[in-house]
Amino acid sequence: MQPLKKKVGNLLDEVWAATRRLDIEAKKRQLEALEAELAVPEIWNNPAYAQEVSKKAASVRGQVEPWETLEAQLADMQELMDLGDDSLMPEFDIQIAALETDYTALKKELLFGGEFDDHNAILRITAGVGGTDAQDWAEMLERMYLRWAEKAGLDTKQLERSASEEAGIKTSVLEVNGAYAYGKLRSEHGVHRLVRLSPFNADNLRQTSFALVEVLPQIDAPEEVAIDEKDLKIDVYRAGGHGGQSVNTTDSAVRVTHLPTGIVVAIQNERSQLQNKETAMKILRSKLAQLKLEQHAERLSDLQAGESANWGSQIRNYVLHPYTLVKDTRTKHEDRDAQGVLGGKLDEFMTAFLEQSE
Repeated sequence: MQPLKKKVGNLLDEVWAATRRLDIEAKKRQLEALEAELAVPEIWNNPAYAQEVSKKAASVRGQVEPWETLEAQLADMQELMDLGDDSLMPEFDIQIAALETDYTALKKELLFGGEFDDHNAILRITAGVGGTDAQDWAEMLERMYLRWAEKAGLDTKQLERSASEEAGIKTSVLEVNGAYAYGKLRSEHGVHRLVRLSPFNADNLRQTSFALVEVLPQIDAPEEVAIDEKDLKIDVYRAGGHGGQSVNTTDSAVRVTHLPTGIVVAIQNERSQLQNKETAMKILRSKLAQLKLEQHAERLSDLQAGESANWGSQIRNYVLHPYTLVKDTRTKHEDRDAQGVLGGKLDEFMTAFLEQSE
């Protein structure tokens, strides 16, 4: 019994050390504050704000509760072992092995040490040059991330989507909500390259396509990234659909330009100009936060002009012909199950990136 008691004690010490590094106590206080805010009935007078608070609470809860559960289970096991019933040792062996597996999975969260890693994420996919093939590739990536998010237990919301006329998409903007959504997805920031036999070419020739994936930390609180109104240019215009047709008859589409950096965000997804402006500002704050991280800037005024991701930052190759292989150009991690990766099997690529970034 003594070796098992020692194993449980050591595991509990590791869990306590991990919760201190992750500052779980501070997250518990944050969760209590969010839940107290949600308990006030008047918050639902502003449904949009209430939903934002609710999403934030769910994200923080997802970071806190698994550690609380693991710690409680280990403490309970210690108490049972103190009773000294040797007949329970086979059962203890099984339970300890299960708890070690849980801890191994949870301690990956120790890799999330970035400033915004515990935030939700905004994912923007843009087709490169190459017409229908590139637009189809952008839609394949959109499907890949939606499937990954579903498997990871994360919620997604479409903020903007521009479909192409023949096949695929020109752009897609997704909001990804859940524990460490940005920390998990930041490995995907950059250009993704596909090599395959083109389904849109009569001669079935080999085609190379590119798509740009931008991953941004979602900044819900405006004070996290305070933007001076005088640095903004805001244009409104009529939203357009396929073939130039009008989506609606009002000037509901919004284009926001951040003059110091030249960053432009245009949104036309909603029928309300106010909703489109709020979404555009949310994405702009996220883009500026990402730019601050990359340029190691302390203030917005220190930022250099230019977008965050660019077409020169190729990060991953997906080869479907003449062989199948997905390979990350930064970590060298690879997987020959290309269809599995396109079906959302991304965790190993993400972990390899985080381990290299430590």
